[in-house]
Amino acid sequence: MSSPDFPVIAQPLNVQALKATCSACSMHQLCLPMGLEDADMARLDQIIGRRRRLVRDERLYAMDEPFHNLYAVRFGHFKTYQVNAAGDSQITGFQMAGELLGMDAISGDRHHCDAVALEDSEVCEIPFARLEELFGQVPALLRHFHRIMSQEITREQNVMLLLGNMRAEQRFAVFLVNLSSRYAARGYSPTRFQLRMSREDIGNYLGLTIESISRLLSRFKKTGLVEVDKREIVLLEPARLKAMAAGTAQCSPMA
Repeated sequence: MSSPDFPVIAQPLNVQALKATCSACSMHQLCLPMGLEDADMARLDQIIGRRRRLVRDERLYAMDEPFHNLYAVRFGHFKTYQVNAAGDSQITGFQMAGELLGMDAISGDRHHCDAVALEDSEVCEIPFARLEELFGQVPALLRHFHRIMSQEITREQNVMLLLGNMRAEQRFAVFLVNLSSRYAARGYSPTRFQLRMSREDIGNYLGLTIESISRLLSRFKKTGLVEVDKREIVLLEPARLKAMAAGTAQCSPMA
């Protein structure tokens, strides 16, 4: 089985003034409500700003920066993280194509985290003030945005549960199952994909050390749950992984 074909960037990477067009984007069914009328799609196209390209490790926005735009990930991967007063960072999420960045700043008009590209990526800038105006004209868009915000709240609650009550193997199973379902929604293979984030970042997100992540990968590999080749991972027994994520099964002990 071949690995999923991720978009290839053919042009030099920098901030592009190229106008984004939602109707022509392969990810619009994830960003936008299904069945949006052509006229409403045209209204949305009019407010979308530019496409912005970022290279790996480039910051999209920083904590405490003023809030102006939401960012729809067109392709690539990002991580968001917060830095406390002691200078320690905590990764709060990993984002991929079809997802929105920047919603953390809506309530206070300033960003509560940093967002950094994990690889060469592209986003569409959405001026939030103009989007709010459009909500009054397109109720379906407002309802869809409320659903997205609800999903974000649920995701944050699940992360709290993940870090508070789950054993290390269950945390890692939840992480893999979540990635699998998100790739499937984007038309990629749900059982073979690249880990775009480092093991250190995965450990930070899951509240585990990098050594623990390496041991879990080795354990999952030895017990037949996954195959691992550098950053490529193959889920050999998705059903078992889902059972582990749900807490109804455990990883078999290593010999």
